[in-house]
Amino acid sequence: MERPTKEQISALPLYIGLGLSNIYIVENEQQATDALHVLLTEPRLGFDTESKPIFQKGQVSPGPSLIQLATETTAFLFPTRFPCAVAAAKQILTNQNIKKIGFGIKDDNKELRNKLNIDITNTQDLSVTLKQLAGEKNSIGARAAVAMVLGKRLGKGAQKSNWGAYPLKENQILYAANDAHSAICVERALVSSRP
Repeated sequence: MERPTKEQISALPLYIGLGLSNIYIVENEQQATDALHVLLTEPRLGFDTESKPIFQKGQVSPGPSLIQLATETTAFLFPTRFPCAVAAAKQILTNQNIKKIGFGIKDDNKELRNKLNIDITNTQDLSVTLKQLAGEKNSIGARAAVAMVLGKRLGKGAQKSNWGAYPLKENQILYAANDAHSAICVERALVSSRP
């Protein structure tokens, strides 16, 4: 298994993850309860965060604007502007019985701890897992991982958009949900490919 080049990745078919009808945004107590009802029963979840991009040197990140959690069929987006969304996400992220799977989790952990006082437990960082499998020096991000393991190209269109603005645009919702969704799909493919 080796890391594909940018050219190889751009020639791959687009990763089609979840559509808008399978993505839920948590803005109130009822939606938080509904999200917990689904997510607390899952043994593992895809996980990611989005933060407002920083364009000037020395600017401090305001911390995550969004926390994303995904099953194989559904994603929940937790905008950190809503206290009920943060509280619900915290219940999942600190739950020892649910494995949180993502890319570059160390940075997410630091931001969540510093800005929202959330200490994530039971994580698997696919960047590290794939780096070891491929014998690479550098860690492997979501885009390269999806190409290596799933043979698809993860769209990065909304990556640098303003995650601090609200409400989220449709392309941001899809991007954010599928970043978390792709993590659980990559992990599932890796597990099923092991002898």
